[in-house]
Amino acid sequence: MDLKHLKYFIAVYEQQSFSSAAKQCFIAQPSISAAVAQLEQELKQPLFSRHARGVTPTENGEKLYPLAKQLLGQADAIKQTFSSDEVKHSFRLGVTKGLGVKRMSTLLNDFTSAEPSMELTLVPQHENSDARIIIKEELKDEEEYYSIWQEDYLLVLPMNHPLSLKDDIQLADLDRLAFIQRSPCNAWQMLNDTLTLSGIQLDIRAKIQTIDYALGLVRAGLGCALVPAHPEIIENTDLNFKAINELQLTREIVLAYQNSCPLVQTLLQQVKLISDN
Repeated sequence: MDLKHLKYFIAVYEQQSFSSAAKQCFIAQPSISAAVAQLEQELKQPLFSRHARGVTPTENGEKLYPLAKQLLGQADAIKQTFSSDEVKHSFRLGVTKGLGVKRMSTLLNDFTSAEPSMELTLVPQHENSDARIIIKEELKDEEEYYSIWQEDYLLVLPMNHPLSLKDDIQLADLDRLAFIQRSPCNAWQMLNDTLTLSGIQLDIRAKIQTIDYALGLVRAGLGCALVPAHPEIIENTDLNFKAINELQLTREIVLAYQNSCPLVQTLLQQVKLISDN
């Protein structure tokens, strides 16, 4: 069984699309389609159901995926065992908190896979680094940047909160609202300034730092919170997410860098693939 075919199968499985998988693997789509077709022929089982919007793994595809991941992992481990003398290139990446575990894991996995001789170290965004994944407001004057994600901030409420019944949330609805303050958060300062000018005051019940903690306190019924609406957050179906009318709060996540060394260029290439999908 060709390990490369399994690699392409995994890419299609994770991307749910032949075209997206081809971009990720830097090959033409017909090549990746042919590799998966050959794998299906070898196993005598269909691995994907094709449809207009992409593909869905069949029962056999679901069964193969963890086995293929394990096999490729073992193959990589064998390579690492016999390449201990290979020169390693260190790379320090500064990362802002609250960017989303799943999407950052995907990006970092693609980056490290593309540069197997690299030793990646993650550091807080304010420490010395070769590149940074940050909120745009954290850019330094000397840095170039490439935009990765842009997302709105939403008000998150418990499902049983009275405001959950409203289609539109107005600024006036926030007066005396039990609220969980999360900082550092640029949107919080903008919200607070807007409410102060409007004579509206929140009832701050907790001051915390992380998004996960904020969501947990909202679930516990302690209050509401302001959070960025990236997919990993809004997939929490046990919470209610509402836009605030009269107030447009957004954040832009960027890759910031000061030089164009080969490792930065590789990371930039991976970032462009993600932002294009």
